[in-house]
Amino acid sequence: MEISSNGDQILSVDIGGSNIKATLLNCEGEMLMDYQKLPTPDPASPSSVINIIQELSKSCGDYNKVSVGFPGYVRQGIIHTAPNLNTALWKDVDLSKQLSDVLGKPVRILNDADMLGLGVIKGKGFEMVITLGTGFGTAFVKDGKLLPHLELGQHPVSKDRTYDQYVGEAAFVSKGLEKWNERMQKVIDILKTTFNYDQLYIGGGNAKKLSFQLEENMILFSNRDGIRGGARLWHNEMD
Repeated sequence: MEISSNGDQILSVDIGGSNIKATLLNCEGEMLMDYQKLPTPDPASPSSVINIIQELSKSCGDYNKVSVGFPGYVRQGIIHTAPNLNTALWKDVDLSKQLSDVLGKPVRILNDADMLGLGVIKGKGFEMVITLGTGFGTAFVKDGKLLPHLELGQHPVSKDRTYDQYVGEAAFVSKGLEKWNERMQKVIDILKTTFNYDQLYIGGGNAKKLSFQLEENMILFSNRDGIRGGARLWHNEMD
């Protein structure tokens, strides 16, 4: 996937359940500084999250565009769900406009797994991305183009639990490493059978805790690997 060359410097923000992180990227998606981060406020209301992003932006130097990865369903810059932040606070919030008004720059917002996925995919065939953190994030890409976002983390994986509840951070803490890995093996078997992807990318803070052997078409990645997505977001057609 090509990234066109220009003089852009992009403030790339990742809104997580535990921390909000920001860094500065050039047009090729290369980091120009280390991540800056602050704890995600509690409650994580739109105004408090925007205040944190504004504070982080002050230490990131000059930028002319902003990319934001958000943990929920986003369409045309408007938040529709925020399962790990509180959907009641976020539903129908035009975060793109509010952030643009505060920062004075154009803003593009994408689901966080989608944005990380843009950074790590090869752009060939059917590629799937999952992120293992506070919740269970997913992204689907066909020949380098993002497919419509599915909040698979909110889909039931058993009679009374969603993927978020089954393998999210709370499940990891309560069940422990061994049991969590057993669950992850089951989840990956389901994904393989259901989606028949060419490549599966696995990231997020808990990805490094996987203890079983991954198949040849499964690749672990870090948030640093996926950071290029903040730049690629500006060179993709957006819905």
